[in-house]
Amino acid sequence: MFTKSVAAGLAGTALFATVAFAQTSTTTTDRANMTPAAASHSSFQGDWRTSKVVGLSVYNDNNENVGSINDLLTDRSGNIKAAVISAGGVLGVGAHLVAVPFDKVKFVNEPVANTGTAGATNTVGTKPTASSTTTTGAATGNDAATAPQRNPWYPDHAVYNATKDELKAMPEFKYSTE
Repeated sequence: MFTKSVAAGLAGTALFATVAFAQTSTTTTDRANMTPAAASHSSFQGDWRTSKVVGLSVYNDNNENVGSINDLLTDRSGNIKAAVISAGGVLGVGAHLVAVPFDKVKFVNEPVANTGTAGATNTVGTKPTASSTTTTGAATGNDAATAPQRNPWYPDHAVYNATKDELKAMPEFKYSTE
């Protein structure tokens, strides 16, 4: 019984495939005048992947972490109009979502410097160096070979000038289905 079902399925698939291949195109195009789509990544140099922008940490001008980018909202033409920032909550539970104009969000390629007390000592007992005060795990030495490489397809973090409390006081953004 199973063999008959498999054979019937294969025969049906072959029948549909031959019908699809037999169809002819009803539109005519002049292939000599068609320009090829951008095939190399060099034409997109400097553009960011939105899949990597979503999830970026958001800091304010005082280098305080105030949330993360939860979503990007576009108009019908594909232009990004707003960033939805998640403020507060733990692992997304209890998070307060706010939509802010995209042009008010700044993106930074360099890692955020720690906001620890100036002149404080680290666990070794020495004053931290400039390269040891980053949040992305940069090397503590000045060896350029051990420093993390910046990814050209997305920034390190975003900056929106508001405190976490100010973001929580903003009207909550809700995804409407109406």
